[in-house]
Amino acid sequence: MQGSTAVVDYLKVLLKGELAARDQYFLHSRMYQDWGFEKLYERINHEMEEETQHADALLQRILFLESTPDMTPDAINPGANVPDMLRSDLALEYHVRGALAKGIALCEQHKDYVSRDILVLQLNDTEEDHAYWLEQQLGLIDRIGLANYLQSQG
Repeated sequence: MQGSTAVVDYLKVLLKGELAARDQYFLHSRMYQDWGFEKLYERINHEMEEETQHADALLQRILFLESTPDMTPDAINPGANVPDMLRSDLALEYHVRGALAKGIALCEQHKDYVSRDILVLQLNDTEEDHAYWLEQQLGLIDRIGLANYLQSQG
């Protein structure tokens, strides 16, 4: 089944973003693990798995719409320390949130409600889970200090 060229092209853009998010979370999770921050490792590894699922849903939809996906991820912006990593991940989630909202509107414009529903699920994950958790962590660092925060992440 062929879909709207505009929707398919935008799904390809979103796929590249999800692949980048996966890669950034993958790197950050392994850095946390290497530094002994097991709680951060577990959470960010979980986020990496969810980003992989998001990418898979987009990939399958692009293939269903009889197009060829571009599996080249967007560039990532890894952090060098825990606060920078959390801020970088949050900036990525804010970017994804905006891109998904734009994609939802595009899908509605072209009456592709199946693609829209896929993006709505991903937007809920981004807003209600990923971004919210990252905002909480940065807030904790502000309230209790970095040293106390890091001590709690072992």
